[in-house]
Amino acid sequence: MRSVLVIEDNFDNLKIVRYALERAGYLVRAAETGEEGFQMAQAERPDLILMDINLPGMDGIETTRCIRASAIDGTIPIVAITSYAMSGDRERIIAAGCNGYIEKPIDPITIVDQIHKILGLEG
Repeated sequence: MRSVLVIEDNFDNLKIVRYALERAGYLVRAAETGEEGFQMAQAERPDLILMDINLPGMDGIETTRCIRASAIDGTIPIVAITSYAMSGDRERIIAAGCNGYIEKPIDPITIVDQIHKILGLEG
């Protein structure tokens, strides 16, 4: 079973993402802060990380940079989930090390397909 670490501080968003991923057969672990997510990524080495960008404390951009600078560098795909949709935000998110991003609000019906498309996986 593929594992996903969801780093998201909004309970409702986490609930939607967890529901969709578990229905698709993923084992879902969650962290509410960037610091906690970084530690969990190091310890558990999930198959995928979904990263909220607007986190308290260490934001998703900095958390992604820390993961990319660590021993697990490029081995874990990171997909940002964000409400940032301004000009330049996509480039900033990709430059930090994310493989792609999904805009909020999250659609529980299509999120798994969106993730698979970003990662080049079959649905």
